[in-house]
Amino acid sequence: MAVTVEPERFDLGSVRSALLDRIQVNLAVLADHHHGPGAHLRLGAALRFRTWDGADGLPTVDAPLPERLAVAPKLLGLRVVRQERPARGELCRAIRAAVGVRYIVADAFQLPWLPYYGRAHTAHGFLLAAGPDGWHVTDAYLSETPWGTAAPGHWVLSADELAGIESAEVIELAPAGVRPVAEPPPTQEVDEAAVTAYLAAYDACADRARALERLTGETWLLVRARKLHAAYRAFARRTGETEAERTQLRAWDEALEWTRLAHRRVSRGRAEPPGVVDRLRAVLAADRTVFGAAPATPAASPSPDEDR
Repeated sequence: MAVTVEPERFDLGSVRSALLDRIQVNLAVLADHHHGPGAHLRLGAALRFRTWDGADGLPTVDAPLPERLAVAPKLLGLRVVRQERPARGELCRAIRAAVGVRYIVADAFQLPWLPYYGRAHTAHGFLLAAGPDGWHVTDAYLSETPWGTAAPGHWVLSADELAGIESAEVIELAPAGVRPVAEPPPTQEVDEAAVTAYLAAYDACADRARALERLTGETWLLVRARKLHAAYRAFARRTGETEAERTQLRAWDEALEWTRLAHRRVSRGRAEPPGVVDRLRAVLAADRTVFGAAPATPAASPSPDEDR
């Protein structure tokens, strides 16, 4: 009979949780665990704008899980060893049989440590391992929600508390053998045609309440991506953010607040304030100027943990 040992403990202190989304953040925990504090900043090395078809017909900048895993070896020094989707109710059995920590992606609606529990459906990644005292959850996600704060932490749950997870991706990740470092320098990977089509889709959507609700979440993702990119640029320069970068990030925060305000107004039956999509168009255009040139990097580019 197999003996369940105490699971590995993960330090969350080095991860810039406020800059990462629900799928990135615990991949970042694994990257820093294997490669040193700050390794996860490579996720911000390139300023991207790509879109995918959303389930509701509106485009999204939220990359699907296969795309996230495909870039993990290059950006995070992590490779997929095995990936499976256990049958309903078989998650705990699969984790105990696997031994060791696994990266799980499931519906946040079914995760009891999150404020989304029983309230909102969204894909969410976390780390899970079997221990002698229960099921050990590590989750570095940080965000304010309408139902309270999602805060980084560790939890030990019973099998009954995890029984509500109906479907999950169970992924074993291992070091890719390449230590993430501060090269290549930051770049922009922006498809201008995609930007135009993306904004036009939200501008033309007749259901304004739905469009603005989705656009609020989309802008939230875009804001975090820009802040992560700015953090990486500062790391590559080994200095703080420039005044131009700080100004641009404030403009992004203002665009997010304006979109939230518009959604609140429309959801209460009031008129939509003008210029929501135009404001987003303006900050996206300003990205090209503010983040257009790669920052000068030091002659000997350090590893992230050496810099921090």
